[in-house]
Amino acid sequence: MVELLEGIATTRAIRRFRPDPIPDADLAEIMFAATRAPSGSNRQPFRFVVLRDGAKAEEAKALLGDAFRRGWQSKREERSYASPAAERQARAMEHFVDNFEQIPVVVLACLVRYRQPVPTEGGSVYPACQNLLLAARALGYGGVLTQWHGFVERPLRELLGIPDEVAIHATIPVGKPMGRHGPVRRRPLTDLVYDDAWEAPASWATEPTNLRQ
Repeated sequence: MVELLEGIATTRAIRRFRPDPIPDADLAEIMFAATRAPSGSNRQPFRFVVLRDGAKAEEAKALLGDAFRRGWQSKREERSYASPAAERQARAMEHFVDNFEQIPVVVLACLVRYRQPVPTEGGSVYPACQNLLLAARALGYGGVLTQWHGFVERPLRELLGIPDEVAIHATIPVGKPMGRHGPVRRRPLTDLVYDDAWEAPASWATEPTNLRQ
């Protein structure tokens, strides 16, 4: 089991998955962690539609696969992937969208609205998404938070019976990584944390040295 702080520092976005199914016990543990997340006024408005290998799940994955290929094509056209690092990312994305239907588990993270949509409502579902990804990391799986379901949201809702008052905030593919997790690449802590005022250096903000690389 991965220690919590190590998991936070090493949970990468995974886009290449093995086809191995996730055992029920592991999936239940991952989803339990997701549902322990905080939410506004503790209303717990998040709901999760888990797509595995049922008839509707296969149809939904086909819809989503089409949506993700369209989303990637649009992104590919508007951005250059010329550098070696960007080209590696592009290859991972190509594999991701081309093999979307074979991903063992796809989770739709939803929110049951109790008022008119507001810009801050994601604060009641995205912590649950992060819990899900951290729990997956701890158990040897990986995932990535995405939103390209928007290209096929209407037929997806009709297929799965998702009511209009329920918002679909994220699509999260989950499975065994083909590669591995590792330290995430982020800007230095001192660039991101200020002490006492905007852009005032925080001399105490040193990065931990005890995380496994």
